[in-house]
Amino acid sequence: MPLSDVAIRKAKPAAKPYKMSDGRGLFLLVNPTGSKLWRWKYRLTGREKLLALGAYPDVSLTAARDACTDARKLLANGTDPGEVRKAVKAERIEAAAVASDTFEAVAREWMARQEVAEVTANKTRWILETFLFPEIGSRPIAEVTARELLDALRKVEESGRLESAKRAKIKAGQVFRYAMLEGKTNSDPTASLRGALKPPSGKHHAAVTDPARMGELLRAIDGFTGQPVTLGALKLAPLVFVRPGELRHAEWAEFDLDEAIWRIPGEKMKMKAAHLVPLSSQAVAILRELLAFTGGDGYVFPGLRTASRPMSENTVNAALRRLGYTGEEMTGHGFRSMAATRLNEMGWNADAIERQLAHAESNKVREAYTHAAQYLDERTRMMQAWADYLDALRAGGKVIPIRSKVS
Repeated sequence: MPLSDVAIRKAKPAAKPYKMSDGRGLFLLVNPTGSKLWRWKYRLTGREKLLALGAYPDVSLTAARDACTDARKLLANGTDPGEVRKAVKAERIEAAAVASDTFEAVAREWMARQEVAEVTANKTRWILETFLFPEIGSRPIAEVTARELLDALRKVEESGRLESAKRAKIKAGQVFRYAMLEGKTNSDPTASLRGALKPPSGKHHAAVTDPARMGELLRAIDGFTGQPVTLGALKLAPLVFVRPGELRHAEWAEFDLDEAIWRIPGEKMKMKAAHLVPLSSQAVAILRELLAFTGGDGYVFPGLRTASRPMSENTVNAALRRLGYTGEEMTGHGFRSMAATRLNEMGWNADAIERQLAHAESNKVREAYTHAAQYLDERTRMMQAWADYLDALRAGGKVIPIRSKVS
């Protein structure tokens, strides 16, 4: 007598396993543990075999009957349903192994093993996710050819991002060499791409350094009509002149607005050393305005899609383009060049400027004694004088720079 869902649901476990037949070899095996397993008994070349069809209720009575019908069709054509099942399972295992060894999977495995500053890690992730994963990410890493990689890099190159193409090639090489060590591939295709890409121009980051044009830029920023958080980043960037990655990864927990100081932890810095940024009164005012938009938790400049990640690496540059400044005129990194150029011309202590820029010490003896608070009093005065100088430029009048007092 055929089974029914009611009879199956009411079936209770017994001391020993027992079968509930649905006919034509299909039955439900009820185990003492309470599990109910579908089985189909069939014969091939005189031998009795069993085919597992899943567990009830995950596999319903109707689904079990359908699977049994499909298996009978295979048997009628002389094909063993059990062997077909084994082949499908083997294909799935092989596919899973291949999936675990795709370029993207191996690259993410490699990234997880890197002990680098957060800014560096995010930069690497952005390069891979933007330029390489869309092109070769799903390919088994052992099958990626030099031609495929070159085609991916040429797309970056053709967009005018020569430096990005160069960096993408470097990161790809690091991933392939890691894969070689892990036995996932036998070669590094980047080795044969030497000289295949156009070299970057080698120019410094574009920056506005002429005082009159600086004033124009500052007024243009004040007129920005985009997202308030982006406007805040544009306004703060010239006042603190940190690296773009350090700015967009800023978190509220690092700021003491009452003490007017920003403490950047070492893991976020390029040189992996903690850094102090004295905040001018103008910078503090901008940050207090931003509190209304971010709530004072997490990132100071959160992304538009999710507050759990910082704003995009291209946000500030895109805003500058929107204001009419090309990449040859001004970049987010250019605010550092702007400050360095003008502060040196204004006579401030070169060592204090370098320390505020968080540049590495060239003299290793001096580097050993360098710490975050070096020249802090002078830097605090300098940052406030710099902010006042920018205000004067913004106003458009003739500006006499506030110079450091020489003792």
